Amino acid sequence: MGARKITIEPVTRIEGHGRVTIHLDEQGQVKETFFHVDEFRGLEKFCEGRPYYEMTQITQRICGICPVSHHLAAAKACDAVARVEPPRPAKLLRELIHMGQVVQSHGMHFFHLAAPDLLLGFDADPAERNVFGIIRANPELALKAVNLRRFGQQIIERLGGKRIHPNFTVAGGVNAALTAKDRQEIAAELPTMLATAQEAIGIIKSWMDANREWVSTFAAFPSGYMGLVDEEGGLQLYDGEIRVKDDQGKFIAQFKPEHYLSHIAEHVEPWSFLKFPYLRKLGWPKGIYRVGSLARMNVVDRIGTPLANEEFRLFRQLNGEKPVEGSLYYHYARLIETLYGLERIGQLLDDPEILSNDVRTAPWETHVPSQGVGVIEAPRGTLFHDYSTDENGLLTRVNLIVATGNNNWAMHLAAGQVAKTYVDGTKLTEGMLNRVEAAIRCYDPCLSCSTHAIGRMPLEVTLVAADGAILDRVARGNG
Repeated sequence: MGARKITIEPVTRIEGHGRVTIHLDEQGQVKETFFHVDEFRGLEKFCEGRPYYEMTQITQRICGICPVSHHLAAAKACDAVARVEPPRPAKLLRELIHMGQVVQSHGMHFFHLAAPDLLLGFDADPAERNVFGIIRANPELALKAVNLRRFGQQIIERLGGKRIHPNFTVAGGVNAALTAKDRQEIAAELPTMLATAQEAIGIIKSWMDANREWVSTFAAFPSGYMGLVDEEGGLQLYDGEIRVKDDQGKFIAQFKPEHYLSHIAEHVEPWSFLKFPYLRKLGWPKGIYRVGSLARMNVVDRIGTPLANEEFRLFRQLNGEKPVEGSLYYHYARLIETLYGLERIGQLLDDPEILSNDVRTAPWETHVPSQGVGVIEAPRGTLFHDYSTDENGLLTRVNLIVATGNNNWAMHLAAGQVAKTYVDGTKLTEGMLNRVEAAIRCYDPCLSCSTHAIGRMPLEVTLVAADGAILDRVARGNG
């Protein structure tokens, strides 16, 4: 038996084009695995020459799932370019729309993308293992899930005029105040949404208890972790300093967002168009790190809302003083952040300045060559926007490091570890393929729900001999 290769193409539930190649040895066992990102977008380059203030609208077209994250990161970068400080009410409103984004995005991922695997089984019939299967299994829970996402999207719509690609933030603040009516209507639904989030946390904890050993080892590996924190080391999703810890939970660095290039570099591999960020201090590949909900739980000291902070305390007991490494714990961490997002919405609505009309500080009329960096915690992790302009305010350089990029090497490692554990090169099974995909899905790669039809996951894996002969083929969905 000669050396062979399994190709998973496309990897489903991610935006863009990705594939996994699993290389087998002569005995049919996994030798090495690669997660390839085949799409080249070039957005940074074609933004050059545009007025900097257009970036709040241009960059959110990167993604139909988390446009608010790019909208806000761009606005913060534009603030810095224009050298203007938004009024406090504007910052409150920016954070409010961000919390709506976090709630809708995390809720969608858990109930629509992760729950079919967790609740119905990784080996379940793919015709049933989807959102419709969840609806048939528990229609009441499915309705709550839809309402949770609707709640988050309506916050975005109330502030930004529409649920996708809102028109809200501008350099120096936002372009509209929150109305008393919208404030009241959002607040009225919070108790129901909090109950749904707590129910979801109960579901994931029950599932983890029943699968403890498996959860702890599935796509578990050491890495660094990165996330925003406030002055007290608390969880921050809108603003703060960037904290990094190592694979033992020891402090590596904490720095202001504008200094990110002094700490982060990017590595290139010939088999992917997506670069691999790493910590300069540790070098490549020792300096790899993870971002997103799991990373944030591993770097912060506390969460500033009571219910989420209690769940965070329980989370930190999972692995003692060391970081929680298993990729499946991303699902639990997302739900803790969903709870935090809802509680934080309540805190923001209770702030006396939330209805203020003082929502923008106008930028200077004249321009000089300038640079601005905006960093935010997108649902999927730390997001960097870095703009440089000429004396006319036109962009001369744009650098973006998106959350999925930060997790690129982690997804590569996760897919490889799961493939080595579950792939039998002598005979392919659908459940095996689903586990490899699930390892990547833990990270909820950005643009995850815009490239597949509802309830369908087209996938084809072909086993090819060294001489090119097709030995086996498994297809599902449109295959």
